[in-house]
Amino acid sequence: MTTVGELRMGTTAGRWVLFTTVLGSGLVMIDGTVVNVALESIGSEFGAGFTALQWTVNAYTLTLASLILLGGSLGDRYGRRRVFLVGVVWFALASLLCGLAPNVETLIAARALQGVGGALLTPGSLALISASFHGPDRAAAIGAWSGLGGIAGAVGPFLGGWLVEWTWRAVFLINLPLAALIVVVALRHVPETRDPDSAPGLDVSGTALAVVGLGALTYALTGLAEAGPTPALVVGLVVGVLALVAFVVVERRSRHPLVPPALFASRTFSAANAVTLLIYGALGVVFFLLVLHLQTVAGFSPLAAGTSLLPVTAIMLVFSARAGALAGRIGPRIPLTVGPLVSACGLLLMLRIGADATWVLHVLPAVLVFGAGLALTVAPLTATVLDAAPDRYAGSASGVNNAVARAAGLLAVAVIPGLAGIGGADYTDPAAFGSGFRTAMTIGAGLLVAASVTAFALVRRPSAPAAPTARVRIEECAHCGVTGPQVHPAR
Repeated sequence: MTTVGELRMGTTAGRWVLFTTVLGSGLVMIDGTVVNVALESIGSEFGAGFTALQWTVNAYTLTLASLILLGGSLGDRYGRRRVFLVGVVWFALASLLCGLAPNVETLIAARALQGVGGALLTPGSLALISASFHGPDRAAAIGAWSGLGGIAGAVGPFLGGWLVEWTWRAVFLINLPLAALIVVVALRHVPETRDPDSAPGLDVSGTALAVVGLGALTYALTGLAEAGPTPALVVGLVVGVLALVAFVVVERRSRHPLVPPALFASRTFSAANAVTLLIYGALGVVFFLLVLHLQTVAGFSPLAAGTSLLPVTAIMLVFSARAGALAGRIGPRIPLTVGPLVSACGLLLMLRIGADATWVLHVLPAVLVFGAGLALTVAPLTATVLDAAPDRYAGSASGVNNAVARAAGLLAVAVIPGLAGIGGADYTDPAAFGSGFRTAMTIGAGLLVAASVTAFALVRRPSAPAAPTARVRIEECAHCGVTGPQVHPAR
């Protein structure tokens, strides 16, 4: 086997590592988008209410967001290939449980287990490439990984729509043969790597508080929007807030924190993460509701609804690197101010999507404008996060930004539909769902405007730019930011 750190692009050994890591990260990327296409079919088969559909999405996001930083630490300490493979097998077994679920409660529990597997394999995917390839080939390998991953993300909704028209269970069961292939190839062709300088311990208490805090908060906010302030929901809200406050205290005192407090000494880093929270909150609710709206209100098939957002991926594939280069020349403030405003206009154009909507006249213009704004925003945002962090915290900074993005989507899906008046069986009623969708898109546009204002007021060019290789990585990986910023491999 080739020595760790000496793989080259274009060699057989390099191709095997790239194939394995792309397919592994593709599992998580596809599953993060494809399930939205299946929600209407899942709800119909199980007779589930809208809250159950929210939890079908949020159970996965909750465990993924809460544990992704721990997953990176486990890989650094115990072996990235080992933890990656544990994550792949775990993800496959959870997918099998999803595909065989006899009721929506089992499906929700299995989705939470899927998120655990995703949190284990996602950081290791990119870290394996960074540790395995020779220095000059590393940026090229990461660029190829992100480009191929972008194709996987683009294929996901199309594949999901096609599978759902057969059975929604196939959306999960297709993960099993892919996972088996990943395991076989990784055991034969992927070298093991560790970080000899990794922290001597794991921040178990911080991880537990993050899970409890986000879980209790999501439970309370999902229920409050529909049922009002019942005693159980109020207790859940209090527990969630207290757990997150305790998380901050523990991180400040820990000798090996998941979130180094020194990162937030930079105002630019804090501001960029605030912008991330607002932008990815809007993205979360758009990706959750738009596909349902197209099926329930506009009468699109699952396949047509699933492919409706393909232009967003295409635009980001073509233009994100250019936007990152532009931000490198003029600074991030203007792109991060203009980009969210453009995306907000795209959401307002989605208000035109009604019962008689066509893809060309109503969906495509809105999606193109929305995607143009994201292309202008995502690369500069991720690069700003890395540039604002000291070099020794590059991995932690990107991991924190990834967790913030996923938590934003989690909380948005929990809160915004209820604020918009969507609940119960509304997803089967075109009139009720259409009214709620328009309100939700207006709220999402408001979040994007708030992100623009925050960026204009607080984001500045960092005084100490990151190394050129780090910036190249971010520009090449930026298009993947539709589902969350990439977890940077360096630690």
